[in-house]
Amino acid sequence: MKLQNNTTLILFSKNPTRRIFPQTTLLLIAFTIILTVTSICHPYLQNSIIRLSRSISQFSLSTNVDERECDLFKGQWVRNRMGPYYTNDTCSAIQEHQNCIKNGRPDIGFTKWRWQPDACDMEVFDPVSFLSFMRGKSIAFVGDSVARNHVQSLICLLSKVAHPIDASNNKDGDSRRWEYKDYNFNMSIFWSPYLVRTQRTDPNDVTRPFNLYLDEFDKSWTSQIKHFDYVIISAAQWFFRPSMYYIKRLLVGCLYCSQNTTQYPAEFGYRLAFRTAFKAINTVKKYKGVTFLRTYAPSHFENGKWDKGGNCPRKRPYRRNKVVLDSYNLNINNIQLEEFTVAERIGRRKGLRFSLLNVTHVMLLRPDGHPNEYGHRPEDHQKKGLVNDCVHWCLPGPIDTWNDFLLEMIKRESKLARRSSSSFNLHQIKA
Repeated sequence: MKLQNNTTLILFSKNPTRRIFPQTTLLLIAFTIILTVTSICHPYLQNSIIRLSRSISQFSLSTNVDERECDLFKGQWVRNRMGPYYTNDTCSAIQEHQNCIKNGRPDIGFTKWRWQPDACDMEVFDPVSFLSFMRGKSIAFVGDSVARNHVQSLICLLSKVAHPIDASNNKDGDSRRWEYKDYNFNMSIFWSPYLVRTQRTDPNDVTRPFNLYLDEFDKSWTSQIKHFDYVIISAAQWFFRPSMYYIKRLLVGCLYCSQNTTQYPAEFGYRLAFRTAFKAINTVKKYKGVTFLRTYAPSHFENGKWDKGGNCPRKRPYRRNKVVLDSYNLNINNIQLEEFTVAERIGRRKGLRFSLLNVTHVMLLRPDGHPNEYGHRPEDHQKKGLVNDCVHWCLPGPIDTWNDFLLEMIKRESKLARRSSSSFNLHQIKA
C-alpha cells in the first residue's frame, strides 16, 4: 500500500533548510548560462559546461528524492464551518437522486467536513484556480454513475464563477460533453461501467447479465482519449452484477449465472477489465495526457444488503482507525492498485504519466454522505419496495473533496512537467 512512491505527489517541504534547494538550483542554472555565453569565445569550456549541466540535473533529481513526500490521502476529516460551497438552489447539475437536501434530508452536518492530510495542508477547491490551470485544456471522466456523480460535483463547484454549455451529441445519453467557452476548456464523461467492450444479453432489460469481453477495448472512449489532457478512470459497482465473461470471443465463465459454465468471483472480471483498460491507454497513438485512477469508493449498507432493506443512516464521519475495509473491499482496492502499478511502469517507459486519486480509505470514513432514503422524493419515502442508495453521494457532500484532490494533483503534475522541460533544456545547452 506504499504506492505513493510510484505517483507524482511531491510538495516542497515547509522546513526552511529544504527551501534552499530551488534557490540553489536557480543560481546554478544562472551560472551555467553565463558559462555558455563565455564559451562562445572560449571553446575549451564546452566540456565543463556539459558536465555542469549534468550535475545540475542530478542535483535537482536528488533534491526531489530528499524532499518529504506528502500523502494527500492519509489524514482525517475535520470540521469545516464554511461548507457547503454551493447548494441545490445554486447548481442545476445535481441529479434528483443525489439531491438529498431537496428530497428532505433534515440534517446538513454531512456538508460541514473537509479532508485534512497529516503531512501538509490542502486548499479547498478554488474554481478560479482550476479554470486557470485548465485554460485551453480538456478533461475526460471514464466510468459509471459514480464517475458521473464526480463530474456533477465539479460542475457545481465551478458554478460559482462559470457555467458550461452542454455540447453533447446526444443530450439524453449517458456520455456527455460540456464546454467553458471563456476558458477554451471542455469536459466530457464517457459512459463505460465495465471499461471494456460489453453487450447486453437482453437489449430491452438492463437488469439481465451483460457479456463482458474482458480482453477487448471499449472504443467508445479508447478512440477518443487522445484528444484529452487529463483522463480519469474509475469503475466498480457494475462488476458485482451477473456477468458473462468472454476472452478471445469465447465464453470462459460467469458471475451469478445459472448456466452450466465455470463460476468466477467478481474479482476475476474486475482485474482483467482494468488490465485491458490500462493496456488501451498505454497503446493509444498520440495520447500524451495524464491518466488518473480514481480508486473504488466503498458503499456503506447496514442492517441488510442493498436489496434486503439495507440502509446508511449515520450522520457523521467515522474517526480514523475506527473502521477498516472488509476482506472483499480490500481485495477490490488491491486489484486496482496492483494493476495501476504495472500500467504506470509500462507507461513511464513510453513517456506517459499516471497518477493516483486514492480515495478508497478517505471515503470509507464517510458513511454519512450517501442519499440513503433521500435519493427519493419526499412523497415517495414511505412507499414499499424502494431501495436506499448507499452507493452514490449527496451533492453537496463528501465527494466535493475529490475535486480538492484533483486540483492539487493537477498543480503537482504541472510542476513536474515544467521541471522535466527545464531538465531537458539544460541538456541541450551547447557551446
